[in-house]
Amino acid sequence: MPIPTRSELIDHLVRTRIAGAVATPRENNLDHYRRLANGDRRYWLGLELGDRWTDEQDVLAVMAERCGVSDDLNHRAGQDHIDPELTADALDRMANVLRKAAGSRQRVLFATGHPGALLDVHRATAAAMRAAGCEVVRIPGGLGADEGCVVQFADVAVYEGGATLWHTHSPNPMAAILDGLLREGRPLPDLVVADHGWAGCAAQRGIDAVGYADSNDPALFLAEAEGTLQVAVPMDDHVTDPRFYEPMTAYLLAAAGLLTEG
Repeated sequence: MPIPTRSELIDHLVRTRIAGAVATPRENNLDHYRRLANGDRRYWLGLELGDRWTDEQDVLAVMAERCGVSDDLNHRAGQDHIDPELTADALDRMANVLRKAAGSRQRVLFATGHPGALLDVHRATAAAMRAAGCEVVRIPGGLGADEGCVVQFADVAVYEGGATLWHTHSPNPMAAILDGLLREGRPLPDLVVADHGWAGCAAQRGIDAVGYADSNDPALFLAEAEGTLQVAVPMDDHVTDPRFYEPMTAYLLAAAGLLTEG
């Protein structure tokens, strides 16, 4: 797997619209910020935000700082952006977390609410962490959540319904895993690598967690700002071709000392 330099990675992120001028429109971003600020828990991603983020402008300020969207509340429609430099910075922070986990051979759980895009990112990371001596947590069998099933595919926990892997923001699948581990008397993960409500739920329960988040998923960035979540990586979490994420994954694993050229 070729390992890009930081400048090569940033060029790739912009070219593939993982960052830069992303597909998520400004209207959608602001709608989600407003719904979170108004207390709609579907946008809290399993986190308990209380009354700390009831001002849309405060949410926007954090998103501008940590994601790179426009900080102009009067910019209501059209193009919005994710700063690729912030994406690379966050990948470096995530790499530090992975390096620490690998060095102490932690128990790590991988999960995604975006199986159509991020499954292979998590699978490759899980394989690298296992090769470094970590235990990739095996989830309990027979778990259900939100009228579907929680299963593990290629070492990554996903939500399945009707023989199909589903996109979900819900924290309930992660809650089912953590509750299932406790029922079985098994230790909880030392680290969760995930996205959406999977990451939010784990972080809220006090587990070290890192996650990927789009510009319309403000809750994980707020959690990072508050110190609940260790790292939120800003990026478009569902670009047209999942292979576009491969250089990003290579950069992450190399920065974590888990991948070498060739």
